[in-house]
Amino acid sequence: MARSADPARSADLVQSVDWLAIAPPTLVAVVALAVLVADLFVPAGRKQLLGWTSIAGLAAALVLLVPLRAGDRSTFCLTADTQLRACSYTADHFTLVIQFLVLAGALLTGLLSFADTRAKLPAGEFWFLLLASAAGAALLPASRDLATLVVALEVASLPAFALVGLKRGDRMSGESALKFFLSSVTATAVTLLGVSFVYAATGTLHLTEVAQRLGDVPAPLQNLAQAGVALTLVGFAFKTAAVPFHFWVPDTYVGAPLPVAAYLSVVGKAVGFTGLILVTVVAFPSYADVWGPALAFLAALTMTVGNVAALRQVSTRAWSAVRLLAWSSVAQAGYLLVPIAAAAYSADDQIGATVAYALMYAVVNLGAFAVVALVAQANPENRISDYRGLYAASPAAALALGFFLLNLAGLPPGIIGLFAKVTVFSAAVDAGLGWLAVIMGLNVVIALYYYLRWTALLFRAPEGASVPHRPTAPVTAAIALAAFAGVVLSGYPQLALRFAANSLF
Repeated sequence: MARSADPARSADLVQSVDWLAIAPPTLVAVVALAVLVADLFVPAGRKQLLGWTSIAGLAAALVLLVPLRAGDRSTFCLTADTQLRACSYTADHFTLVIQFLVLAGALLTGLLSFADTRAKLPAGEFWFLLLASAAGAALLPASRDLATLVVALEVASLPAFALVGLKRGDRMSGESALKFFLSSVTATAVTLLGVSFVYAATGTLHLTEVAQRLGDVPAPLQNLAQAGVALTLVGFAFKTAAVPFHFWVPDTYVGAPLPVAAYLSVVGKAVGFTGLILVTVVAFPSYADVWGPALAFLAALTMTVGNVAALRQVSTRAWSAVRLLAWSSVAQAGYLLVPIAAAAYSADDQIGATVAYALMYAVVNLGAFAVVALVAQANPENRISDYRGLYAASPAAALALGFFLLNLAGLPPGIIGLFAKVTVFSAAVDAGLGWLAVIMGLNVVIALYYYLRWTALLFRAPEGASVPHRPTAPVTAAIALAAFAGVVLSGYPQLALRFAANSLF
C-alpha cells in the first residue's frame, strides 16, 4: 500500500519537548519510583534513608525552579503554526509560583511525618505516595489542555486516597479514605463529563483555543457547551472543598495521619484552586457571567458554613483540634474563592490576590499542623483542651502556634494574615461585589472568636503538671521554617503580593 506523505499533516503530529521546563515534576516522579524500588532492599532499621532521599529530591526539585524564573518556556507544542502554538505544558510565572508552593508544602509535610511515630506508617509506601501525589500536583499548574489537566488532577488525587488510609488496622483511617475516595471519584466523573461536553462543542482541548471557540459555538451546541462548563466547575468545586461539596473534609482530616491531613489542607487545596483558575480565567472567560455569580455565591456559603462549624467545636471532644483546623480550612477556601469570582466582574486581573492568600495560608497552616503533630505525641486524641498551659510545658511551641493562629485570624503580630485578608477584601470591593465583602467581614469577626479562644488557652495555667514536648529535629525544622517564613512575610508583606503579582498569566 502507498503511504501518505503529507508534510503539513506530519508537522501537526510533531511536538517539541523542553526537558528543563518539565524537570521539577519529572525529578519528583523519578525519585518516587527510586524510593519504591529501594524499599525492597533497604533493611527495616534504615528505612529513614528513604525519607531523607525523598526530602532531598523535593529540595532538588525546588532548586530546578530557579533556571525557569523567567517564566517564558512551553513544551509539548504542536509545531504546525509558529505564530500561535497550542502547548500542553507552560512554565510561566503562575506555574512556577504554584509549583513552589506545592513542592515546599510537600517538603514540610515530609519533615512533619517524622513526628507521627504512633501511626507506624510503612516508610516505602508513604514516601512513594507522597512524592507521586506531589509530582501530579506540580504538573497541574503547567497544564494547558483539558486532558493534561484531568490527568494531573488524578495523579495528585489517587495517591492521596491511599495516604489517608495508610494507618493499617485503624477503622477510622479506612473509613475516612473510603469517604474521600467516593467523593473524589464522583467529582472526577462529573469533571470528565463536563470536559467531554466542552470538547464536543469546541473540537479542541487546549485551554486558549477553548476560550476562543466557546464564544462562537453553533446554536445547536450552545446547551451542550453550557452544560460542559457547569459540570466542569462542579467537579473542581468538589476538589476545593467548597460548600456543599465539603462533607468529606472533617472526617478525612481526623482519620488521616496528621502529616497527610496537613498535606491535604495545603497542597490538596492548591491543586483544586489551580485547576479552578485555569478552567475559569483561561478556558471559560466567555462564560464569566455564569461562573462569576456561581463562585461568588459558593464563596459566601463556604466561608460561612466553615466558620460556624469551627465555632461550634467543643474543646473537650476527641480530635477537636484537628476538626477545628479542618473546618477552618473550609472557611479559608471561601476566602480563596473571592478573587476568582471577582475576576469575572473586573477588568483588572484579581488572581494575584488568590495566589498571595494561598501562600500565606500554606505557611501558617502547615506550621499549625506541625505544632498539633508535636502535641499529639503526648495527647493522641488531640483535644483543644490538651493545649491548655502549653506555654508552661513548651514555650517555643506555644509561641509558634499562637503566631500561626493569629495569622489565620488576621491579627497582629501576624501581619501577613491581615495583609492577605485585606488583599482579598479589596479584590471583592474593586469588582463591585460589596455584598460579598460584607459577608467576608462578618466571617472574619466570627473566626476571631475561635482562633483567639484557642490562642488564649495556650497561655493559661496548666491544670496538672506540665510535661515538656520534645520534638525531633525534622519536626523542629518544619516548625522553624514555617515560623521564619511567617515572620519574614509579616515584616515585609509586600513580598507575597509582589511574588503573586508576577504569577499572572
